[in-house]
Amino acid sequence: MMTHQIGNNMEQSFIEEQRYLKAKKRVKDIKGFYIHLVIEIVSLIIIVTVNLVFSPGYHWFWFAAPGIVFVVILHWFLVFGPSKIGYGKDWEAKKIQELMDKDRKHSK
Repeated sequence: MMTHQIGNNMEQSFIEEQRYLKAKKRVKDIKGFYIHLVIEIVSLIIIVTVNLVFSPGYHWFWFAAPGIVFVVILHWFLVFGPSKIGYGKDWEAKKIQELMDKDRKHSK
């Protein structure tokens, strides 16, 4: 009986450690995204300022801005995933259930 409790406690401890490591990695990823976002905002401000000060007649910053915005959006998507726009892991199951419920209501 005692060895079963010890084994169960070790397993619980292992599970908690895995949760902690997963949460720590998630926090690191989120922090990295926000650092990247701030760097890109500062970069855009510098690029626009340099452009408008040194060659105000030609707005070349428009060539850099879409690329910077695209990279930030891509990084956001990689960190926060499709669940933030409604396509999480269980989206398919929820959608199937929703359509089945809708079909039941219409067939009555």
